[in-house]
Amino acid sequence: MSTKLTTSVWTTWFIWVTAGEFAGFLAPAVVGALTSSGPVLVLAGVAEGAVLGAAQCLVLRRIVPRLNARDWIVVTALAAGFAWAVVLLAVHYGEPLGTLPLAVLVPLSAVAGMGVLLSIGIGQWLVLRHHVDGAFRWVWATAVAWCAGLIVFTAFTTPLWQPGQPAARIALIGALGGLLMAATMAAITGAALARLLGRPDM
Repeated sequence: MSTKLTTSVWTTWFIWVTAGEFAGFLAPAVVGALTSSGPVLVLAGVAEGAVLGAAQCLVLRRIVPRLNARDWIVVTALAAGFAWAVVLLAVHYGEPLGTLPLAVLVPLSAVAGMGVLLSIGIGQWLVLRHHVDGAFRWVWATAVAWCAGLIVFTAFTTPLWQPGQPAARIALIGALGGLLMAATMAAITGAALARLLGRPDM
């Protein structure tokens, strides 16, 4: 694949997926500023995943015509909801979990973290494996992408979020952090997609 055509694949994916994830992330960003209800936040996470999956399908259907868009969107939405549920459970039970011995806490945290990072990749792999050879590499690529995206989000929002801020400011900071997270994730997965498919014609 030439450098020029590889860049075309990456650019198409980057634009659509950044926009899709940013639009989807607005749901939990706004909901999180208005309520701390776990179930509502999980539902907002499901909505985020559905929008992200739909944006990804706009690109994937051009190069994988037989890809089932409904299945892709559903697994992405459910995986996103699962990831949000794991994170919220960790936050909710953070104090009692902190009293556990390190020999228990470290493996438990590692399993939970891997579950969050791998959830979307595994869900999407279940669909992609029917159409692309070596599709399991997508699981690791998305894990790396989400890990990087979450690091960028945390680095941006943590210094800016302060106790007692208006809900609108909290939501704005979260949305901007979400945009940076989306762009980071899209950039990495776009490069992985171009390499995995080996198909520049998008």
